[in-house]
Amino acid sequence: MPLVEGEDGAAPLRILIVDDSAVARAVMERIVGAASRFAVVGSVATVAGAHDVLARTRVDFVLLDVQLPGVDGLTALPDLIAAGRGARVLVVSSQATEGAATTLQALALGAADTLVKPVAGGRMNVFADQLIDKLVRLSAPAAPAAVSIPSPAPLAPVATPPQPSFDEYDVVAIGASTGGIHALSQVLRAIPNCFRLPILVTQHLPASFMPYFAAQLAVLAGRPCDVASDRLRLRPGRIVIAPGDAHLRCVPLADGSAAIRLSSDAVASGCMPSVDPMFASLAEVFGARMLAVVLSGMGRDGAEGARAVSRAGGCVVVQDQASSVVWGMPGAVAASGCADAILPPDAIGRLVAARQRP
Repeated sequence: MPLVEGEDGAAPLRILIVDDSAVARAVMERIVGAASRFAVVGSVATVAGAHDVLARTRVDFVLLDVQLPGVDGLTALPDLIAAGRGARVLVVSSQATEGAATTLQALALGAADTLVKPVAGGRMNVFADQLIDKLVRLSAPAAPAAVSIPSPAPLAPVATPPQPSFDEYDVVAIGASTGGIHALSQVLRAIPNCFRLPILVTQHLPASFMPYFAAQLAVLAGRPCDVASDRLRLRPGRIVIAPGDAHLRCVPLADGSAAIRLSSDAVASGCMPSVDPMFASLAEVFGARMLAVVLSGMGRDGAEGARAVSRAGGCVVVQDQASSVVWGMPGAVAASGCADAILPPDAIGRLVAARQRP
């Protein structure tokens, strides 16, 4: 395996390994140790051990197995992301094959990437090259991170008033990608069951994962959740999510209501589904009476749509950098000047529940 060295003499990136197999840990320690660009600062067998390390040590990457004693890797993933304070999680598991449920769930929960752990007797040199290659690629700064964004003025926590004035907007649209499901769950948990507005969601996930995702959101939100189908009407108290193979758009109906239209047109972001057409079409239908939310995600999807919402007089809120796994999508909106507020997910949820502008 070729040696990977930093060209600027910077300190090596710090890595925590979480795997219940002593052999697997030793193999990954040896691979990472041979690359001077990286350094193992912790190697543990349990999630509890990982939290102990993260409580006293800043790390850049967590290599996480799925099958662990006690709390499994997928269950622990959101909390490890939060405890990692910006560390990226690479799930390394024999279950993380391409298209597998484990792979999709790991990515949905905020893992930066996945890697298949080889079986006993497998080609270790191939695995070593793949591991270092993924770490190198994940180490590259995302383009939006290079944008100079002025620090927003501190915003007071948004509390749900005892008797909120339900008169500010009629629909909520949420866009998210990497790390977005964890943030979305925090948003939805802060919205009471009495909240009756339709909520539309575009999350970057493959089509095969959407039925699972819809079921997951229904449990988290305590309200029905549908995978969007063509001509589906927007209904009070329900969540509608974009399918993985089509954009979710909204069109007005003659009776004053609105419906979903699906499309597969190419969009500037290259994403499928894309947040941009959802935001833009809702802005055309609802104008100033919509709230657009952009959560954690890589890239710039949602920035163009947020501009359309802002031009139409609607409200745009983005997740703050500190709580985001990747501040690409919300950061791009913030950089454009379209964000009316920059808040952590729970505060966004309270703002949604209040139906008032920040």
